[in-house]
Amino acid sequence: MEKSAGTFAIKRIYDDPSDDDGCRVLVDRLWPRGVSKEKAQLELWLKDVAPSPPLRKEFGHMQERFADFRAAYEAELDANPAVQTLYGLAAEHGKVTLLFGARDPETNHALVLKEFLEHGSNSRK
Repeated sequence: MEKSAGTFAIKRIYDDPSDDDGCRVLVDRLWPRGVSKEKAQLELWLKDVAPSPPLRKEFGHMQERFADFRAAYEAELDANPAVQTLYGLAAEHGKVTLLFGARDPETNHALVLKEFLEHGSNSRK
């Protein structure tokens, strides 16, 4: 997998866009409730990089399942061609902000995705 020269950040889609977001990409499979497309100010909605529906349901945003979720999601990302799209956007724009709808900023798929993009699989801190 070819890494980019750009950087990645994560942000809740419910937070206001800012000038330093760079390229804004929604990485959820489902559109977040209560957010208009105008307010989101997206460059791209990349559903295919989100966890598979069975994995998302199994995780259920339960903190005690996060380590297992991380390992399973990284395995999905290893084989996911949508990852290359994000590397390409980072190379083109310099910075990509991965937008997510989950409430918890510490245990969500966007955090795993960001670390995967920066370090590859097995990116645990």
